[in-house]
Amino acid sequence: MKRLDPPSDATPNRTVGFFTDTTLCIGCKACEVACKQWNQLPDDGFHLTGMSYDNTAALGASTWRHVTFAERPDGQGGIAWRMMSDVCKHCERAGCLEACPTGAILRTEHGSIYVQPDVCNGCGYCVPACPFGVIARRDDDGRAFKCTLCYDRLQGGLEPACAKACPTDSIQFGPLDELRERAADRQAALRARGLPARLYGASAADQPGTGGLHAFFLLTDSSEVYNLPPAPKVPTIGAGRSWLAAAAGAAGLLALAAVSMLMERAR
Repeated sequence: MKRLDPPSDATPNRTVGFFTDTTLCIGCKACEVACKQWNQLPDDGFHLTGMSYDNTAALGASTWRHVTFAERPDGQGGIAWRMMSDVCKHCERAGCLEACPTGAILRTEHGSIYVQPDVCNGCGYCVPACPFGVIARRDDDGRAFKCTLCYDRLQGGLEPACAKACPTDSIQFGPLDELRERAADRQAALRARGLPARLYGASAADQPGTGGLHAFFLLTDSSEVYNLPPAPKVPTIGAGRSWLAAAAGAAGLLALAAVSMLMERAR
């Protein structure tokens, strides 16, 4: 098994994540299989979805990696595939973490978002709080599950199972700052070749609604093609403005009531 490179600074725990280069994905689904095997996840059944070669359909409580297949015209009368291995984004500002009332969801020392199954009470508040539709509840006990960034492997100095299994290095794992530099270089190289490469979620400036992603992507088409929202936002991002508006409204009502009482006394 490949071990992580030692940190280049003195910090014992650096924030790590995924950089997924969709131009290198061949749709082999090795990441899906490795994820299920390592985490001992149950299968989702084998169904013909009618969605090209996608028999998984979506991320879920027992599918923490999902390879999408999007068929697009290639401009020459044929079909070109847009393939991507999707996963939990481990957002810098995580809606699921903010919505959890029991403390079952926490941020680890690696910067990842982790759901503690023994603390989760199955309330489901985290499900609508995720702007990417990642986290889901199991049918048997109602508890929520998602990618853990292979927390147990990280504790042993090993890279996540999906990145280890990827044969083309489409899924790259490492310190987040180094991945961002690598992604910027790759984007520049592809653009120099005439490809419309762009980064999705690489920074807070790129995605203010989530504060940036710890699992970000290089795309060559619109985000919707890869089933990614164009401008995701955590539900609580406007909570401050809502409270201010409510306070202003309450203050206005109190002022009107006070004026009304003064006018009544003046009579």
